[in-house]
Amino acid sequence: MALRIAFAASNAPLAQAAKAALSRRYGDHAEDRADVIVALGGDGFMLQTLHRTQGNPAPVYGMNRGTVGFLMNEYSEHGLEERLTAAEETTLHPLSMSAECMNGKTHDALAINEVSMLRSGPQAARLRISVDGKIRMAELVCDGALVATPAGSTAYNYSAHGPILPIGSDVLALTAVAAFRPRRWRGALLPQTAEVLIEVLDPEKRPVMAEADSRSVRDVTHVHVRSEPSIAHRVMFDTGHGLEERLIREQFV
Repeated sequence: MALRIAFAASNAPLAQAAKAALSRRYGDHAEDRADVIVALGGDGFMLQTLHRTQGNPAPVYGMNRGTVGFLMNEYSEHGLEERLTAAEETTLHPLSMSAECMNGKTHDALAINEVSMLRSGPQAARLRISVDGKIRMAELVCDGALVATPAGSTAYNYSAHGPILPIGSDVLALTAVAAFRPRRWRGALLPQTAEVLIEVLDPEKRPVMAEADSRSVRDVTHVHVRSEPSIAHRVMFDTGHGLEERLIREQFV
């Protein structure tokens, strides 16, 4: 029995052209009736697709029609059904962010890669970090701080000199962005079950914004971050090119 494939594409012309070509060749089913969803674009579009199809049981297989494409497979119009049948599957659990703002409103969001807090004014941010209810750093003066999942550890976390985490490590990375004081503090490794509270010590003078996979919240006073094991994203990769292999390979380039 042929696989029922649903194609989703970013607005980029290259992705739209790929969707048209693949749909003609393999058919295009509704996402709620598909066996697999094929996302065409870059990593940003892959994250959007995973968030959008969160309640859909079909796994998502990405093909790169964007730029970096770390979460994507190589693009080809040929042999797609065979590639999907043989693909490896990885389950990703997102982070949950609850951000409270100066106006008293609370914003909740999920992040597959990372939750970050970044200064939004000319002065460095002053942050206080607690883990599981215990203050671990009374004051961090920095451009920001982030909590990253293993899947997101090669993204912004890696650019901020955070560690690459093995996909099955059950660990989160807490990483400083351009730390000024303590100047040499680069971050910490936390168990996946940890609950992190990051407070802004001077929100009016030194405003801070929070982001969860590019969903932004401005003028935050504090942010709670924790893993959300009840939500599972199924992601597919070509045989021999799974996410675990990619994370290991990334450390030797």
